[in-house]
Amino acid sequence: MLEKIPATVLAKAAQIKLAIFDVDGVLTDGRLYLDDQGVGHKAFHVHDGQGMKMLMQTGVQIAVISSGYATAVNHRMANLGVTDVYQGQKDKRKAFEELLRKYQLRDDQIAYVGDDLPDIPLIRRAGLGVTVPNAVPMMREYAVWVTQIGGGLGAVREVCELIMQSQQTYNQALQAYLE
Repeated sequence: MLEKIPATVLAKAAQIKLAIFDVDGVLTDGRLYLDDQGVGHKAFHVHDGQGMKMLMQTGVQIAVISSGYATAVNHRMANLGVTDVYQGQKDKRKAFEELLRKYQLRDDQIAYVGDDLPDIPLIRRAGLGVTVPNAVPMMREYAVWVTQIGGGLGAVREVCELIMQSQQTYNQALQAYLE
């Protein structure tokens, strides 16, 4: 997989200590499922969750910043052990700043994955700004890398594996499942 990734992207991924993910369009496919009462439902891909758990096992922190709010996001992140969950963030920069202070990190140590206009400020600022193929076209102008897999279909796992492989921790994370 790494042979297809530009060296500049691998160098940026090697520096990552915190990976931040948007929800709708990244952790989900971006579609909103509403029942007759207007209650929303979200579908998360199991591969993404496994990638997030593996990445956290290597010492990289994970956070979620979303402009929307859904109880399902809190449940899914709690099941994965992700404690930094920011929902209802109309301006995502505030949560980003809080995470920088909390973990005492620099911008170049952050990966951010987003798919739509509210994500542009963070994609531009993060050391590793990533988007997904199902993102709005403008996102490609600002991201340094576009996943091959679509949002909600395993793109988060792809980003997690990129970071682990560039930091040479992927085999270590994988070993726990091979023993």
